[in-house]
Amino acid sequence: MRKIIPILDNWLFSKENSEPIPVTLPHTWNALDGQDGGNDYYRGTCEYTRQLDKPATNPGDEVWLEFLGAAHTCEVLLNGRKICHHEGGYSTFRVKLDNLKEENTLVVSVDNDDNDRVYPQKADFTFYGGLYRGVNLIVVPASHFALDYCGTPGIKVTPVVDLEAKTAVVTVETWQTNAESVTMEAAGQSKTVPSVDGCAKAEFTIPNVHLWDGIDDPYLYTATATLPSGDSVSARFGCRKFEIEPQKGFFLNGRSYPLRGGSRHQDCMGVGNALTIEHHKRDMEIIREMGCNTLRLAHYQHAQEFYDLCDEYGMVVWAEIPYITMHMKNGRANTLSQMEELVVQNYNHPSIAVWGLSNEITAASAVNEDLLENHRALNDLCHRLDSTRLTTMANVFMLETDSPILEIPDVNSYNLYFGWYLGELEQNEEFFDEYHAKYPDRCIGFSEYGADANPQFQSPNPEKGDYSESYQAVYHEHMLKIIEERPWLWATHVWNIFDFAADGRDEGGKHGQNQKGLVTIDRQTKKDAFYLYKAYWNKKEPFVHIAGGRYVDRAEPVTEIKVYSNQPEVTLSVDGKPFETQRGAHVFRFQVPISGEHSIHASSGDCHSVILVRKVSTPNPAYRMVASAPVINWFDADEIDPAYYSVADKLSDIRRNPEAAAVMDAMTAQAAGSRGDVADVVKDNPALQRMMGRMTVLSLMKQAGADEQTVKQLNRILQRYKKV
Repeated sequence: MRKIIPILDNWLFSKENSEPIPVTLPHTWNALDGQDGGNDYYRGTCEYTRQLDKPATNPGDEVWLEFLGAAHTCEVLLNGRKICHHEGGYSTFRVKLDNLKEENTLVVSVDNDDNDRVYPQKADFTFYGGLYRGVNLIVVPASHFALDYCGTPGIKVTPVVDLEAKTAVVTVETWQTNAESVTMEAAGQSKTVPSVDGCAKAEFTIPNVHLWDGIDDPYLYTATATLPSGDSVSARFGCRKFEIEPQKGFFLNGRSYPLRGGSRHQDCMGVGNALTIEHHKRDMEIIREMGCNTLRLAHYQHAQEFYDLCDEYGMVVWAEIPYITMHMKNGRANTLSQMEELVVQNYNHPSIAVWGLSNEITAASAVNEDLLENHRALNDLCHRLDSTRLTTMANVFMLETDSPILEIPDVNSYNLYFGWYLGELEQNEEFFDEYHAKYPDRCIGFSEYGADANPQFQSPNPEKGDYSESYQAVYHEHMLKIIEERPWLWATHVWNIFDFAADGRDEGGKHGQNQKGLVTIDRQTKKDAFYLYKAYWNKKEPFVHIAGGRYVDRAEPVTEIKVYSNQPEVTLSVDGKPFETQRGAHVFRFQVPISGEHSIHASSGDCHSVILVRKVSTPNPAYRMVASAPVINWFDADEIDPAYYSVADKLSDIRRNPEAAAVMDAMTAQAAGSRGDVADVVKDNPALQRMMGRMTVLSLMKQAGADEQTVKQLNRILQRYKKV
């Protein structure tokens, strides 16, 4: 009989030879400095020390130490002797504790410093350091299920569904030490099978199988394996069939089931990534309210508790490793070890549909043979470990669609930010329609799209780059429309469901955050765009929501009131009097004259939403990040000499003059720096340079949120250089 003993308290934590302080796990040393901006959070080595009493054991018992997450490189010392080294901050690993004394000293050295071999190193999120998940002692008898291979659960369950026969054949495999037989149980059936060379296998046929059917019916079975010694392991599993077709998209159990959801990072305000089960459950509650049926768990292995929640609530999951942004020639072994751990540890989760090989890996790296071979090796490893699932990758929007890297995974997805970082909203559908027409036999998905929004900022005329909640809503209105019209997009994942820490960022009125989330990092504020998605995707919870509730002071005489709802009819009332009733879908727009302070009420059946608006003479400056004067009025006719460069010229034209190009390079570097390490690393990507070259400098600066004085100053500088 195995015993699992959590050891979460009585740890002493020390950093840079400072005095140790007591901490309780989970713990990260970057909970605060990793979220406050400045790109100066501590990355280095810290120690966790604990006195460890020898647990009660029987003769022949073994004691193992289990780490559920130690970021990112970890060394374990027992009584001064090094017993373990692990590289990879997001997976489970274990070490056997031999020669235990009655009283022992355990020292765990954890390092999140910069290096050239352990991923991630360059990415748009904070690399929290610490023992941010639990640590356990595991006591097992001499005859026990395996603990020493890649954090294995010791049991592997493979269901194969025959939809026509309504049956499933379930193969249960185990690995064990010092055992001659194993008793296995699944779906009310039991078999005792021999253990041959430490392995055992049994098949169970389930008639009239109850399918794991996504968010509609995520039914779970349990398989259990037991040894004569009493050691036992179990795994929940689901019987389901996933398919992806180029022209029809994703299928679940034989029916069309377009995957529509978002991505999630594992952090929260004030605690970093040291999350508790309560944090995970709260996130899932919000995700379910939004109406998602899929999640991309970015950009690394998440906690087992959260995969369990995905199983329980029917989320179809994209699971991936942190092979991201920048390929490292010394990092191949680490990508392979992290992938092996991801697959082995998570194989039994029915929610997982695809294994992600990498994310935006060509953003700061050339597509060369070393990069391609690394992806081939990962792809082969996934298929060797798991013949039941497909592989995918998330490609950066600058990657050419004829790149050979797209031929490696089974299916592909693209991260596109047209309408935010570069270009116009319409370029998103243009990209996908061109891709789908050119490659009709390829499966393509939409793995990232989004726009940053600070809920403080509001606008009656939202523009890209203004960081307003209003523009984020407009952006996602467009994106949802194009997604709904293209069911062949096998999966779409909005970036991101929650704001998350990216300590290198300094934009949108906040430090250290990526604000593309539909919900704030503290989970306290659901932005208007959240309710837009709820209107499209949540079919079970009737609601109405008036957008712009934080936009109280309004200078326009007639204001637009937008209502998001999953109901077919919405009635608007102003100051208690009916104003207008509309029938439609998802988005309802009303033009309402305002003259004073008004109570605006939307209703549909028993659903209600109320906001307050107030007519003011001038716009409230707190609602804008920059000056409100229209850019078109910033220049008089005599301010620009057409014989010289100006902000009205395309960037590619300006670059023809070396001196003017140097000015623009300096400006680009500064702008990239405000958006974190990734933007700074990728700014020299040739494909990105070509895209930027087609835009005017004025357009680029508006998108970057530049104010009038900055734009005019740059224009005066450019006017010194005669056009080539």
